[in-house]
Amino acid sequence: MYKKAVLLLVFVNVLSGFSFKPQVEDSLRTFKVVTATAYTSEVEQTDGTPFLAAWNNQLEPGMKAIAVSRDLLTEGLTDKTEVTIEGLDGTYVVLDKMNKRWVNRIDIYFGLDTEAAIDWGIKEVKISWLKK
Repeated sequence: MYKKAVLLLVFVNVLSGFSFKPQVEDSLRTFKVVTATAYTSEVEQTDGTPFLAAWNNQLEPGMKAIAVSRDLLTEGLTDKTEVTIEGLDGTYVVLDKMNKRWVNRIDIYFGLDTEAAIDWGIKEVKISWLKK
């Protein structure tokens, strides 16, 4: 009798669209509007190691990486945090930190494509990430 009741419950839940998987991810997601700029690994924009980011992360053209202003570190945007950026496809990864003078800002990595970085310009975007 018990097995029949469990099977009936599962069947009814499947038909009604009920999910046994809790929707925890949405409750842990943080949203924030930030200023988004762009940067490349051109020597003129960096120091003597244009492909070496903070936390000793190695940048490569084509990577979906961002740098964050240091005030965002306290909000959980630390090394290797995955971030979605409004208006851009896919997930970006925090691999770099910006100079202390910037606040509430991300810098999107454009590899060696200076023209695309200039075309991006400066935008206000909504970002989201999972709290750790």
